[in-house]
Amino acid sequence: MDERRKLDRNDFSYYMRLVDSETQELVGHLADISSGGFKIDSQNPIPENKDFRLRMDLTSEVASKPSMQFVARSKWCKVDPLDPFLYNVGFQLISISPGDIEIFNRMMEKYGTKSDDKRTDPRRSNRW
Repeated sequence: MDERRKLDRNDFSYYMRLVDSETQELVGHLADISSGGFKIDSQNPIPENKDFRLRMDLTSEVASKPSMQFVARSKWCKVDPLDPFLYNVGFQLISISPGDIEIFNRMMEKYGTKSDDKRTDPRRSNRW
């Protein structure tokens, strides 16, 4: 694995798993989070503009519960520039409970990429 790739991931302290709530299959691992949505690394290509009911495993640093569920729409999918066997996939949040938005915002503050977008409701942005 490229050394730069490892350094890029150091900003994200935990590689959180995202699982399809309906099939229980691993969709990917959270790689980045912003006010507009999030990016995952996936072993499989994911079709664009598809809605997924996802479960994200959480850490005690951001929540007092083990996981949260929400609906997110895939916006783009491309082969990772450093690992041709990995796909980077962008998602936009579609439906999430108010309590889970607070968790999402905590995760964004703790692990996310800085953005000029100051909106606190990640469903309102088109960045992802």
